[in-house]
Amino acid sequence: MLAWQQIYDPSHNLLLSCAIASTSIVVLLALLAIWHVRAHIAALVALGCSAAIAIFYYGMPPGLVAASATYGAAFGLFPIGWIVLNAIFIYEISVATNQFEALKHQVVGLADDQRLQALLIAFCFGAFIEGAAGFGAPVAISGALLIGLGFTPLRAAQLALIGNTAPVAFGSLGIPIDMLNKVTGIHLDLLSQMVGRLLPPFSFIVPFWLVAVHSGWRGMRQIWPACFVVGMSFAVTQFAVSNYFGPRLVDLASSLVSMGSLVLLLKFWKPKKDPGHQPEPLPPPSKIPGPRTHPLRPWIPWIALSCFVFLWSLGNLQPVKYALNNHFLTPEIPIRYLDGAVFEVPPIVTEPHARPAVFKLNWLSATGTALLLAGLVSGLALGISPSGLVRLYARTVMRVRISLLTIALMLALGYTASFSGSDITMGLAFAATGSWFPFFSPLLGWLGVALTGSDTSSNALFGHLQQVTAGQIGVPAILTTAANSAGGVMGKMIDAQSIVVASVAVAAREHRLSAGVILRSVFWHSLALAILVGLWVAAIAYWFPSLIVK
Repeated sequence: MLAWQQIYDPSHNLLLSCAIASTSIVVLLALLAIWHVRAHIAALVALGCSAAIAIFYYGMPPGLVAASATYGAAFGLFPIGWIVLNAIFIYEISVATNQFEALKHQVVGLADDQRLQALLIAFCFGAFIEGAAGFGAPVAISGALLIGLGFTPLRAAQLALIGNTAPVAFGSLGIPIDMLNKVTGIHLDLLSQMVGRLLPPFSFIVPFWLVAVHSGWRGMRQIWPACFVVGMSFAVTQFAVSNYFGPRLVDLASSLVSMGSLVLLLKFWKPKKDPGHQPEPLPPPSKIPGPRTHPLRPWIPWIALSCFVFLWSLGNLQPVKYALNNHFLTPEIPIRYLDGAVFEVPPIVTEPHARPAVFKLNWLSATGTALLLAGLVSGLALGISPSGLVRLYARTVMRVRISLLTIALMLALGYTASFSGSDITMGLAFAATGSWFPFFSPLLGWLGVALTGSDTSSNALFGHLQQVTAGQIGVPAILTTAANSAGGVMGKMIDAQSIVVASVAVAAREHRLSAGVILRSVFWHSLALAILVGLWVAAIAYWFPSLIVK
């Protein structure tokens, strides 16, 4: 095994090093957004560019570069691709059994206005799935549901991505906050409280922003009471749970409260009709194919999804969890040549240490397996035979095969950048901004999520750097570390993984939409919201320090 130590500024000029380090990302974005190259081809070209930079600029041995890309591709397929595949499988079950038409009938009966449907599905229901599963599942499911309700493919993808912002910092039962605690040593509850003070203003804003994107400012003003109720109920619950109960159930509680608040509001208030949208006529319930049974029948796949994912993630059945996580059933596979071969150095760590590279094949205890079981149970409950489920699953695999390849290539690109140190070079450029750092701190988290596709990974990547830089400029470390997670949520809508997942959701309804088109539709929204988070963090640092958790 060849040991290799990362070098973060090979040019001895941080600005030049940052420009070179970001080349592969610029190439990827240009290929997707400007030249409309297919996502998997763009990812492959960008991966080649990143590998060349790692070898010829950073001096990383080619064997380590290949191992890094392999590690990333494996993580892209499992657990991320595994989760996405089984989330789409559940959706296909709903469609194949005609329960989606019945579900659409119920949703339209509750709110026949697309603006309200966007709030209910893209924001509230998407936040619930983010809180339980994460890893792209909310974008895939929300996007598919919106298309089924009559939204255009581009609009469905756009709204699903914008809606999947506010809950990301506490997604998948608080795992991003867990990671921030591990890399900084700051108490978990304190981090939860600080993130819970940074995000609520944006949890309040996003519903207004979401509807404005769909219907314009005039359309948003016509339903402002619904936006207000959804945003305020989510923000207040998010603050209360994160500050008084911890990070685990923040998204689940906030989404349920906001969903219930919207349903209650619609009992007493109805908006003016949206002049820009004429709802497509729905067949009467008697014309919907399939048996007419209990009104909960269309919700069986989603109820099963929620129950399985919640039990799997929360781990109430500890003996089962321990059995599923043992080394025989979930082997840990060291990545040959890479495990322990790359040494991180200050300021990322206090002293040089070897970075582990172990792939844990936890397929039995992964969220994707919970989604698969939910699909199988709901499919049998809805009358699909075992052989029919096998055929439907095979069809789902064929439908998303190119997207799974793209996810693998995107993660290979991210891991190559991470192990070569090029992402740290870009992070250090942000950290060099001195007194401006509180503003740029959330943008660093935004960059981390855009690069890695995960708020958890961004916190692992830049959490300690945020802590060290805060100490150098005299700002409380808990503010900048929490800002990394809070700013990162805005990068979620433009990371390559989420863009690809959104295109999977679109493809699930036989439409085709390039990843570049989706990326262009959300990029400026992502950047604008990230800048607003930066301004909020800077204001707290210099004008409202009483909001900082002590």
